[in-house]
Amino acid sequence: MKKPFYLLTAAVLAFSTLGACGTKEDADSSSKKADTTSSATEASSEEKDATSSATEGSSEEKDTDAAKTSSGELEDLTVGATPSPHAEILEAVKDTLKEKGYNLVIKEYTDYVQPDMALDSGDIDATYHQHKPFLDQFNEEHKTDLISAAAVHYEPFGIYAGKTKSLDDIKDGAQIAVPNDVSNEARALLLLQDNGLLTLKDDSDLSATTKDIEKNDKNIKFVEVDAAQLPRSLDDVDLAVINGNYAIDAGLKISDALAVEDAESVAATTYSNVLAVRKDDKDSEKTKALVEALTSDTAKKFMEDKYEGAVVPSF
Repeated sequence: MKKPFYLLTAAVLAFSTLGACGTKEDADSSSKKADTTSSATEASSEEKDATSSATEGSSEEKDTDAAKTSSGELEDLTVGATPSPHAEILEAVKDTLKEKGYNLVIKEYTDYVQPDMALDSGDIDATYHQHKPFLDQFNEEHKTDLISAAAVHYEPFGIYAGKTKSLDDIKDGAQIAVPNDVSNEARALLLLQDNGLLTLKDDSDLSATTKDIEKNDKNIKFVEVDAAQLPRSLDDVDLAVINGNYAIDAGLKISDALAVEDAESVAATTYSNVLAVRKDDKDSEKTKALVEALTSDTAKKFMEDKYEGAVVPSF
């Protein structure tokens, strides 16, 4: 009776051992498969991370380039100018200069002398506020060597009504206000001569003063006034001959003037407003860029549209 029991026990043990062996191999196989899958997943994850890093790196590079483009890393270009129309015209070409790599800085002045002093001392790169005769006069008086880089525009002088509303109504002993600086006074006298109000000596030129008046049939009294103050003098005089830029500042329209300089006149061509620079900077890249901007189609259109004849392009 004992022998069959032992045989049964051995058979059960053998079957259990075989079952245990089979489970271990399957587990090992499953474990290996799991490890392989896990490794593959990790590898895939690493590849994704690498791809993501590369994409982020590329994005960062693009962002950096974009930042450079937007900031422009522009070089400052500083120009001294009177408010109107010069600073306004400069403002209109800011984007043009930005495309050329320059950040235009406009420094406004309310007189004609300080901008050129700042230019000569090297505080600014150029000035845009004056005509060539004034620049020549400034150089002579201050022993400087500033030059014109380009003629940009001219502002026609106009005869504006004060107490008297028409040139035909000028009475004996009338008062006419004119600029008190030499270059602009001559220009005013030439315009008055063109309109039959006086006659200058035959040898008079663009440096003429009231002393060069040869004929004055109406005994007109000429009141010499600082150019900037001429618009304010209108209530006190019969007529005033006013510089274009100061007329604009005062809200006067060229269409309201009783007479205006002819575009082909010697005065109009001589008194074109110029871009002035130091002699050594005449051919600099900054100067070339500024000249191109101020004589561009953009600048021309702005002058014509905004000033309606009060500012005329010289190019």
